[in-house]
Amino acid sequence: MIDKLMKSKLMFWSLELLILAALIFVSSQIKFLFAPLFTFISTLFAPILIAGFLFYVLNPLVQFLQKRGIKKNLAVAIVFLVLIGALVLLFVMIIPNLVKQFGLLINATPGIIAKVEQFINDVVQHPQFKNLDIESYLNQLDISFGEIIKSTVNNVTTSIGAIVSSVASVLVVVLTVPFILFYMLKDGDRFIPSIQKYFPKKHEQEITSLLAKMNRTISKYISGQVIECTFVAIGTFIGYLLIGVDYAFLFGCIAGVTNMIPYIGPYLGLAPAVFVTVFTDPWKALLACVVVLIVQQLDGNIVFPNVIGKSLDIHPLTIILILLVAGNIAGLLGMILGVPFYAVVKTIVVHVYDIVKLNQHEKILNRSKNS
Repeated sequence: MIDKLMKSKLMFWSLELLILAALIFVSSQIKFLFAPLFTFISTLFAPILIAGFLFYVLNPLVQFLQKRGIKKNLAVAIVFLVLIGALVLLFVMIIPNLVKQFGLLINATPGIIAKVEQFINDVVQHPQFKNLDIESYLNQLDISFGEIIKSTVNNVTTSIGAIVSSVASVLVVVLTVPFILFYMLKDGDRFIPSIQKYFPKKHEQEITSLLAKMNRTISKYISGQVIECTFVAIGTFIGYLLIGVDYAFLFGCIAGVTNMIPYIGPYLGLAPAVFVTVFTDPWKALLACVVVLIVQQLDGNIVFPNVIGKSLDIHPLTIILILLVAGNIAGLLGMILGVPFYAVVKTIVVHVYDIVKLNQHEKILNRSKNS
């Protein structure tokens, strides 16, 4: 009886779970030992993430120049010059316009709030709402824009140390990213061959294929997202400009950035334009919705299928669940990175599963031959 119990699957999984729980408990008690490791990883995370993003955006250009007969080092130098030119354009033309329109929007905020309050008052005065004491509900909420501003200023003044630390972190990232990016572009194609010697000989081809598939998945998704978001930003900006929406450039850039979030991104990008216009010119707000609808249709039917296609192959329901979980864990950044991270993990799991199934099939064939 005891022997059967010891050999049963129930005992096996019970022991596995107990060992796992014990490991988690012990790790939580000695977590101070892992603090330096977490600090090391968190320090490198942002520079490597940004450099990796730029690598996948710029590497196709390096490969294009190499196919035209230009040597690798010269191609990387040309791409760096292009990147520097793009950054100069960003800081000279784009960012000042964004800051200017954002400042104008901040200055116009009291007027927008006044119009919202006027709209609410008009609703309250409507005969159908006379029996509802909406004003008392608002008073119970104790919403005071002055108090909100005062609280915000107090939080800023008490967080000067955190602000200084953030500025220092940004400077470290700005100084380290170019070096990491340069060597990624220069030696990125040597990564897989340099670690191939550590692969098991039996599975060397499968692991190499897995890494190549991961690289293609990430590259196609990131480069495609850059093209797609740029198209959405420019298309939305032009559309808003044609219908006369204020702060069109700012709202167009917001629409381009939020477009990286699947499904809900277009609605998040549309919200600021609708909020600014709906209380003053509802017709213009409706036209803004039409503009976003047209841009999204062009993006969904022309741009997306050609630049990204079905490279991720993820069910829509799965994407929604990923957005909920990743957004709760890491906010907006989690919603942006959650889907491609899941795609990479899925590629690894599927490929490893295929390798395991292939090994099992080989073992069965070997047993049948020996018997």
